[in-house]
Amino acid sequence: MRDLMELGERRFGRVNWLGLYTLAAREVTRFWVVWTQTLLAPLVTAGLFLLIFNIAIGPRRGDVMGVPFLTFLAPGILMMTVIQNAFANTSSSVVIAKVQGNIVDTLMPPLSAFEQVLGYLAGGVARGLLVALAIGVALAVVLGIVPQHPFFALTFIVLGGAFMGALGLVAGVYANKFDQMAAITNFIVTPLAFLSGTFYSVEALPPVLNRITHANPVFYLIDGLRFGLIGVSDSSPWLGLGVCAAATTAVCVLAWRMFATGYRLKA
Repeated sequence: MRDLMELGERRFGRVNWLGLYTLAAREVTRFWVVWTQTLLAPLVTAGLFLLIFNIAIGPRRGDVMGVPFLTFLAPGILMMTVIQNAFANTSSSVVIAKVQGNIVDTLMPPLSAFEQVLGYLAGGVARGLLVALAIGVALAVVLGIVPQHPFFALTFIVLGGAFMGALGLVAGVYANKFDQMAAITNFIVTPLAFLSGTFYSVEALPPVLNRITHANPVFYLIDGLRFGLIGVSDSSPWLGLGVCAAATTAVCVLAWRMFATGYRLKA
């Protein structure tokens, strides 16, 4: 009996580093084995956005906030791509596991709710960083954009990946089928990304829309990255850091609570 009790003890300390590493490695491998879909496709999509805007209005559009329109647009496209991919990585992982009935493979191992959330987030943030790296290299080669403030650029990319990765976990836990996941993406995630100053300066908006935009955490992610890359922004980057850190913490706590209670995960 004593031997059985010893086998049931958590013998790897406060953090199950091996289990956490295994879950994180699985999440990274999920998108890495299909890199043409998860890394190359976002790069092509971002390039098409820039090309279409350049053809449609670029030559006739004057400077925005003192920089050429394409230079102003590029950071918004980059961040929008990062957050969409981070969200897709975590949400699809949870939803597919629930639909296929193998979510138990993640819930049964000796991993705490914190370790499970951290493992999933590692995959989302890693995918966001790799997408950002690919697009950043392309921007440097094509447009000559070199980060003016690398610390802010990297910090906001990581915060963007973590925020939307955690939001993807919340959405994945809540959704029980792909239709529900598609609805969350179409009616919540896409509006958050598009109505956040990606394609325009919020100073051009009417006062009411300006205030609404400032309540959107994604606005601060895009604005902060724009400051990090080209040195201009609509608001203080330090304010953006505070807002994004607070929003990311809140969503991560919500995701942790869902895993800790087994909400929509356990029968």
